[in-house]
Amino acid sequence: MTYAIGDIHGCIDSLNSLIDKLPLSKNDKLIFLGDYIDRGPDSKAVVEKLITLGQIYDCVFLRGNHEWMMLNYILDGKDFELWMMNGARETIRSYTHMSKIPVDHLEFFKNTTYYHIEGKYFFVHAGVRPYLSLEKQDNFDLLWIREEFIYSENPLEGFKVVFGHTPFRDVFISKDKIGIDTGCVYGGKLTAFRVDDGKIFQVHCGGD
Repeated sequence: MTYAIGDIHGCIDSLNSLIDKLPLSKNDKLIFLGDYIDRGPDSKAVVEKLITLGQIYDCVFLRGNHEWMMLNYILDGKDFELWMMNGARETIRSYTHMSKIPVDHLEFFKNTTYYHIEGKYFFVHAGVRPYLSLEKQDNFDLLWIREEFIYSENPLEGFKVVFGHTPFRDVFISKDKIGIDTGCVYGGKLTAFRVDDGKIFQVHCGGD
């Protein structure tokens, strides 16, 4: 079975509860859609959990715009103000200081990818620029796009797009898109979508 999991944003209790709720076997695949850090209480613990899961299961870790901002600052000294406006303080607090981020955590962030294809499903953090071929997509759009993608029809020909980034009250499902950011860090839910049969698993923010 293949599970896609939405934006976690440092909510370690919710992540632990959701993983416990999934009927996982060693042959299952977990596809995480990015935004593991920022805003929530413990980004460091979330990353530690994800690294552990990657040692047990076949995991795909996509890059979200929050990982993009973090890496821009750590690697190139860019976009610090933008990152701070988007919840960086909580991440920095969880690590005590950015100079104390463990090497394996930094490698985890650097090894995140922009998209993943599984059969007819295209997994990405934010979405795609509608009606452009995959080869012409810009990474910035894959991390940041919202309305142009969400209100389009059949934006990436041949694929159903599974995405996070834009929070919904509940899972957004249309014929060509599935949005599974259900606002965990804002008091909503953390969601997993099982690709094989469309079943949805959820826990409320805080892990209940």
